Amino acid sequence: MHKGFFYQTHEYPYMKIAIIGTGNVGAALAQKWAIADHDIFLGVRQLDSFKGGELLSKENIKVCPVKEAVQKSDIILLATPATAAIEVAESLGNTEGKIIIDAMNIVMGKGPVGYENTTDAVLDHTNTEDVVKCFNTTGFNNIQNTQYGDLSLDMFVAGNSRVGKETAIQLAKDAGFAECYDIGGNEKFELMEQFAWFWINLALFQGQGREIGFALLKR
Repeated sequence: MHKGFFYQTHEYPYMKIAIIGTGNVGAALAQKWAIADHDIFLGVRQLDSFKGGELLSKENIKVCPVKEAVQKSDIILLATPATAAIEVAESLGNTEGKIIIDAMNIVMGKGPVGYENTTDAVLDHTNTEDVVKCFNTTGFNNIQNTQYGDLSLDMFVAGNSRVGKETAIQLAKDAGFAECYDIGGNEKFELMEQFAWFWINLALFQGQGREIGFALLKR
């Protein structure tokens, strides 16, 4: 089967994904997506010294300089600290025709100067409109293991980009989430970060612990 990204036909046989930020969230998604047979390019500043070197044990995970990882990919996941959002966005190089998925959150007021959320900062400092927010609303442990008994957790996505949201929804399912719900357009970026803060508050400040998560129930 040809390796490529064919969102035009709503088929997702393989995707080429650059992951910028190889900490807990980036590493968890890299592993899940590699298992789903996507090609992963870790974009790092220092090839001989970066967090997540153990990920290279998987055949379809490679490491490259940031701009090279972006050039080789159709989708870019940003999972760095929020304070670096503008710097990271500017380091990507040409993102025309790419989809960017922002998994960052401003926490305790620490984020890009002049912005209420990281995704607007990314939009303002890249040359693609296909930017969505996803994978930011839960802890990395829930990405590593989405199962709670017989149920899988749900994920959520926001943004104006139709193709960006379709892609994030598919990648959420590939990571083991039961569903990924569309909560609206760019105007919901801040709400997504507030939802993340809700999880952080319960897990870390209200003593519930990290092994909690959200699923949408219907009847």
